[in-house]
Amino acid sequence: MKTIDLRSDTVTLPSDEMREAMRSVDLGDDVFGEDPTVNELQEMAAELMGREASLLVSSGTMGNLVCVLTHCSRGEEVILGDKSHIFLNECGSMSTVGGVHPHTIANQPDGTMRLEDIEAAIRGDNEHWPRTRLICLENTHNRCFGAPLTPDYMASVAKLTHERGFKVHLDGARIFNAVVALGVDVKELTRHADSLSFCMSKGLSAPVGSVVCGTREFIAEARRNRKVLGGGMRQAGIIAAPGIVALGKMVARLAEDHENARRLAEGIAEIPGLSIDVSMVKTNIIYFDVDSDKMSMEQIRTGLERNGIKVLPTGPARFRMVTHYGIQANDVDRTIAALKEIMHQEE
Repeated sequence: MKTIDLRSDTVTLPSDEMREAMRSVDLGDDVFGEDPTVNELQEMAAELMGREASLLVSSGTMGNLVCVLTHCSRGEEVILGDKSHIFLNECGSMSTVGGVHPHTIANQPDGTMRLEDIEAAIRGDNEHWPRTRLICLENTHNRCFGAPLTPDYMASVAKLTHERGFKVHLDGARIFNAVVALGVDVKELTRHADSLSFCMSKGLSAPVGSVVCGTREFIAEARRNRKVLGGGMRQAGIIAAPGIVALGKMVARLAEDHENARRLAEGIAEIPGLSIDVSMVKTNIIYFDVDSDKMSMEQIRTGLERNGIKVLPTGPARFRMVTHYGIQANDVDRTIAALKEIMHQEE
């Protein structure tokens, strides 16, 4: 029986074309700037995002941290959402590694932060306070149902921020899911940010790697910070090769993941004892709650696992499911059927 792994889109396996690209890749020493495949990927990514330069890093977490360290000095402050990945899931790296202070404000259900909340969080000139230097946005927003932030919202935050003399960093781990969901060019979502990072893994299905984009000056400094973090990789073309395939071949197919997530959410909404707001499902991430007092989270999780289905608990009564490359329509049907059977046992 096939295992249906819905815990995350990080579990995707590379396509056959990616595997072949890794097998036949041209390699060099990237620390010397001599890996031709890394250079090709970086040029491709910079052009795609409308930026002067880009930099291959090992992960989205490294990409975000490299950007924060490049924008901020020790004792300075970053404004970001209280549900953001940088705040919740990156080991407090900006403070532990960089001595940079996170200032959180509330994420709204659609992943945005209210402009008035951002403005109120910006520090004035006072020797008691850390200096505000950076605003971080996340698109799509993982903890907010994979919500895509619109070009208008991105522009409005940048306008406010730049008028006050600060910078914007975009955690675009799943930016191409936003592109597909909104039907816009990626530049419309990234052009207002001073720096951005995006993942080649997750929905794009490459096995590892992220890319940071910005001006040539910014990337030169980011490269130094990557080195500080031990991210100077040698024959890194082995990572870049599937990334090139990912950017060239895997973006359009994200629409299939979004459709599967929508079907999955609609099926869950019809199961007594489970609760989900289908209207919130815009991309490939869904969250649903267990309303039953007769069926525990652990009973549901183990019941699904007996059916070869893996899901991720994210709270005392909440599960996350993420559709991705390798999840087909019949896998969605099988998951809905298994949940119906499990929840029927409580009656």
